[in-house]
Parts: sequence; structure tokens; C-alpha cells
Amino acid sequence: MNFTPLAERMRPKTLNEYIGQQHILCKKCGLRKAIESGHIPSMILWGPPGIGKTTLAQIIANSVSRPFYVLSAINSGVKDIREIIQKVKSQGLFGSQNAILFIDEIHRFSKSQQDSLLGAVEQGVLTLIGATTENPSFEVISALLSRCQVYTLKHHTKDELTQLLQRAIENDIELKKKQIELIDTEALFKISGGDARKLLNALELVIEQIDDTIIKITNDVVLEIIQENLPVYDKNGEQHYDIISAFIKSIRGSDPNAGVYWLARMIEGGEDPKFIARRLLILAAEDIGLANPNALIMAKTCFDAVSIIGFPESRIILSQCVIYLATSPKGNAAYMAINLAQEKVKETGSLAVPISLRNAPTKLMKDMGYGKGYKYSHNGVNNFETQEFLPKELSGTNFYFSGSSNREKDIEKTIKNLWKDKYI
Repeated sequence: MNFTPLAERMRPKTLNEYIGQQHILCKKCGLRKAIESGHIPSMILWGPPGIGKTTLAQIIANSVSRPFYVLSAINSGVKDIREIIQKVKSQGLFGSQNAILFIDEIHRFSKSQQDSLLGAVEQGVLTLIGATTENPSFEVISALLSRCQVYTLKHHTKDELTQLLQRAIENDIELKKKQIELIDTEALFKISGGDARKLLNALELVIEQIDDTIIKITNDVVLEIIQENLPVYDKNGEQHYDIISAFIKSIRGSDPNAGVYWLARMIEGGEDPKFIARRLLILAAEDIGLANPNALIMAKTCFDAVSIIGFPESRIILSQCVIYLATSPKGNAAYMAINLAQEKVKETGSLAVPISLRNAPTKLMKDMGYGKGYKYSHNGVNNFETQEFLPKELSGTNFYFSGSSNREKDIEKTIKNLWKDKYI
């Protein structure tokens, strides 16, 4: 007898049942309007696992009543793509009646595999919906990316996860037969990490392990049951994201031994070396940054090298980079600075560029005062002139705060020497 997991039983069939992603699916949002009008563009759905990329693709296909084909980039190739294209062409499904092809983990497709989609997408034979957990700018070829809209999906909020739990308990055909009291949710939320599928799998596992008339779900019960059944819980590869998290945190925490161990776990698990190298690139900027600028160079060199070489030799290059990054001084001043600056932009909107900094390519612009008052820095002592570079509303706003590393403190001293008490 086949058993259908709770997450699959609760998969929504319509947009009204779909929980989350309101930033792209609200009533006024372009994607929702496109779905409701039936004019669906080719698109890439980018976001972490378990947030509804596959479900959204299926809802889109159902909403427009088109043939819907599914491929997984893990076990499909050019031959499979061509077979679908030929099948669609032979059935005469063109124009508004073209088929939808959903490709899960499209980032795993090679350049030649992605190239094989171009003609069909461009001619309107297929509407492509690709799903990826990786940045499509790096993983999808530019020719294909230019033909697609990119929609970024986000982790579910606590309110959305609560809705998912309550809907499952109240509406699922199996759970309705039981008397379930959802007392605590924090442990379930923490385990899920915002992943709806992982959340419902955990809920189902906990309920199956409690043999009481009234099933009371508390944080203690959840943690005890999940820890005892962790191998079962991770059988579908969800542990992958826990391991990369442990890997990053070990390097951030300056533990090269743990870093190399988690690296070995990923290598033995068949992880893509470029996936690992990309994470090291991000870490070099986010967690080391200005404390050791050479870390970013090392990580970039590592990425380039593993892209050329591949396994098994790439393991040595990755190990070298991991140990170097783990033992580097740490600092996140650059990361925090851009976070603060973006928050200020969101808070203040599009403030006017100071007139002295404006470009003045025409006489009219010069007559209007564009560029007037600008001081050419190289004319000043030590190539520096005191003047205002921020919008007047933000004058004196400081975004750079050094950590404990010597290099970051040196940068703070440089700013202080140049600008005195302007940025404090």
C-alpha cells in the first residue's frame, strides 16, 4: 500500500489555497495578474527549499489549462528535453496553447542542456518554469536568463508556518481522525527553518510517535522525537542544508578542523564543488572582509580552480581554502555597512543627489548649476578635499563601524583622520 506524506496531501491546488510569497502573488502583483490572465512568461523561481516553487509551478499550469511537463535536472538530459519539444510540436501546441515545462533544480543543467531549451522558449513552443536554490545569475546561461522573468521566493514567516500547521490539523483527511492539541510551535519552526515541507514532515513524524488519545504537541516532545528519529527525518536529503550551515558556522567560528570535517561530509555526499566554493566566496566577504582582504582573493582563486579541475583533485584546493579562511582574522564591518545603508535607503527613499555631484554633460545642465561647487579631490593636500558627498538629509550618517580586527580599526582611524568628527 502506497503512503502519501502529509506534505504531499496538503499541497495546495489553487492560488487561494497557496500560503506565502505575497510579495509576488498579491492581488495587485504582476505575476498573479499574469496567471489570472493566462499570459504566463517563462520564469525562474529562485529561493530556498520547501517554500513552494514546485507547487506554484503546478498551480500556474492548472490555472491556464495547458499541458504540463516536469523534468528534474538531476536525472534528465538533452535527449529528454528534445523529446518533450518534439512531442509538443507534433501536437500543434503553439501560441497561447503552448505547453509548460517545469525543470526542478535547473542550476544543475549544463550549458549545453540549457542551450537546448533556447529555441523552443524563444519560438513560444514551450513556456519554461525553472526552479533553483542557487543564484540564477551564476547558474543559468545569460541567453536563457534574458528570456525569463526571475522571481525570488522567501522563507515562510512564523504566521505562515502557523497557518500551515493549523490547516493540516484541521483539514487533512488523516489528521482529522485524531485529537491533536498544538500547544507549542517553536521547536517545529526551528527544525523546519522556514521550510514548509520539512515542517509538515516533522509534524507527521511527531504525531505518528505519540500513542495517546489526545496528542499534545509541545516543544519538549517534538525535540525528543525528532532527535531519536533524525536519520529517518533526513532521508530525503534535507540534512544537506544543515551540513552547509554547520560548515559555514565552523569557518566563521575559526575552527579549521570542523570546517574540513564538514567539507569531507559534503564531498563524500557528492556535493558540487562549485556550490561549496561559492559559499566560501560569500563567507570571505561577509565574515572576514576587511579584516583580511586577501581572503576574498583566495576564495575567488579557489572557485576558479575547482571550476576548471573538478573532483577528486578539487578536494585539496577546497581544503586549503577552508583552512585559510578558518584561521583568518574575522570582521563583518563591510557586511554591516551595506545592511545599514540599504535600511537607510528603504527608510528615506530616493533622496536628491547633491547638485555639486551631479553630472553636467550639457550647457543647460551647467547653467542650472549641475556640478557647481565640486572640489576635485586630487587638487587637495594628500588628494583629499573636505566636502559633502551624501544627500543633505543624511549628512554625517555613519555606516562603517569597525570590529575588533586591526585592519578594520585602521580603516576607522583613516576615516577619523580625514573627516574628523563628521562621522561618529
